[in-house]
Amino acid sequence: MEFMASLQNGFDDHKPSLFEILSEQQLSALIPPSLRYLLTIATHRNPRYLLRVLNTFDELYALLMLAVERHYLKTYGGGFTENFYGLKRERVLRIKGGEAPRARIGAPELMRETLQLRNRDIWNNLAFMVGLPYLKRKLDESYDIHAPQATILGPNYNRDALPYDASLRQRIMYYYKWFLRNIYPSVNAAYYFSLIAFNLAYLFDNSKYSSPFLWLTGTRIRRLSKADHHAIALAARPPEVPSRPGARPGQASSVFNPLLFTTVVYPRLLSSLKILLPTSIFALKFLEWWHASDFARQLSKKATEGLDLPPPIISGLPSKPPPSLLASSKPNAPTSSSQQTTTINTVALSSPPISVQPLSPPMSTSAVPYKSIKANPPISSTSLLPIHTVPTPTMATSSLCPICMHPIQTATSAQTGFVFCYTCIFKWVDGSHDRQTAFMEGKSGGEERWDEDEDDSDEEEQSDNAKGTKRGSREGKWESGKGRCAVTGRRVLAGTDGLRRVMV
Repeated sequence: MEFMASLQNGFDDHKPSLFEILSEQQLSALIPPSLRYLLTIATHRNPRYLLRVLNTFDELYALLMLAVERHYLKTYGGGFTENFYGLKRERVLRIKGGEAPRARIGAPELMRETLQLRNRDIWNNLAFMVGLPYLKRKLDESYDIHAPQATILGPNYNRDALPYDASLRQRIMYYYKWFLRNIYPSVNAAYYFSLIAFNLAYLFDNSKYSSPFLWLTGTRIRRLSKADHHAIALAARPPEVPSRPGARPGQASSVFNPLLFTTVVYPRLLSSLKILLPTSIFALKFLEWWHASDFARQLSKKATEGLDLPPPIISGLPSKPPPSLLASSKPNAPTSSSQQTTTINTVALSSPPISVQPLSPPMSTSAVPYKSIKANPPISSTSLLPIHTVPTPTMATSSLCPICMHPIQTATSAQTGFVFCYTCIFKWVDGSHDRQTAFMEGKSGGEERWDEDEDDSDEEEQSDNAKGTKRGSREGKWESGKGRCAVTGRRVLAGTDGLRRVMV
């Protein structure tokens, strides 16, 4: 776009492009919400001290920016964000064309002193740089509060007229709300249309002003020249503070000296914002990249590659097998059903809380008889029945699925931390696994021994015949493990939806 304008009137080195000005305006508009967000987070931690500050944020920010912008306009000739982009503000000459190219080339220092902002120009620019954005923020906030009420309620919103004996405050609020509902939308539209018109005129070099407010103040945006940088370097030098007669040694250089604070500390403190702004922008962009990319995930993965972590140890099994199961496992040991129920209740109530137990000695990867599984099963807290589980994986079988005893396919983790094949643990939690079905039907053979003994006791046979169940069926005596972890017997929350894939 600069090339298009230079085709007609020649290229101007000190005229910034419209995109530079728009970038500066966007950066300036991002500072208030960013500071408000940081203050909101800090207020959640210390509401006692910061709640009032947050409620008066607009007023405090306006006062702060008034001091900052005034310092930058006097020292650097431009606003805070304008100086960050290497821009400044200067007065427009009251001559034909408003330019003096020969004088600018022959006497740049003299032209800079002639066009620099005076005290009156600084306050006029501060009114539009600080006062106008503050007023617009308050009007937009009030419009967002009152306009939806009138839209929702319709004619009933303003049904009652202003009372005859209304106070001055009531009259002001009445006319203020009327202005927001009827006039402010048109004023807001005119505000943005005027900005677009001046931007287009500035883009095609038909105007020297990129904003209607610059036209009202008689200033324009320019790039910093060599003379400006030289003058800024001279102004940035710390002045020498004269010592007062009769002052103590070192008193003139003290921080608490008012003259030293106003001439050295205060300007340096405001000038340090030039370093704080790009640093904060870099930190923000770095955090966005860190959370958006997978670099952090890859870094943590590489850091844990060399660690040999043992499998999770979660045991809810009592240290000793239930006496009832030991008694039923011995041949010719008759026990009545009432005694069995009493024993199981005692075991369930007196079992110790869940604790972490050391790993058992390594076992071979061959099939394990189910007699070792049933010797110490977990007890259900609701039905007081033993729960069908599989052996806890050891170091030797850590790479195998605890259910099918084959290499894990499509690793899936339960909420207890154990990893299974997806098909195995899904069917197990669903209650349709072949191993569960075979165990509950009392079948024997296969990869593992599904029975505790090949022949049930006579008493079990009599009880099965009395209940009308199949010979060797464990229905009503055991829980199949449906909805539970296959190793620990703990219930899996949300059922099969609680299973999670393991990304290796």
